[in-house]
Amino acid sequence: MERPLGQDAAYDRLPYFFTDQYDLGMEYSGYVEPDGYDQVIFRGDVEARQFIAFWLHGGRVLAGMNVNMWDDNDAIQDLVRAGARVDTSALSDTETPLSSLVGASP
Repeated sequence: MERPLGQDAAYDRLPYFFTDQYDLGMEYSGYVEPDGYDQVIFRGDVEARQFIAFWLHGGRVLAGMNVNMWDDNDAIQDLVRAGARVDTSALSDTETPLSSLVGASP
């Protein structure tokens, strides 16, 4: 939704960047200070370089980075925006749809 200059408007887009480095593609959504998280959860196969890393604080997803996994960025952003505590075992389980974790309480 566009608003003319001078009107109050909330900027609610999440920080985001992507990069492709040779055979490695990454998308990062959210933001976390270097010491602002207490846990990192991996989902997928780190050794095969096909995974998602989630940075959490107090069980809440602050940021996520998908590495050589596509079509997950919207779900990652939904988890960050939700700000709700997530079940970390379900978050790491590739059989659990990410969309099912938005709004779910552990």
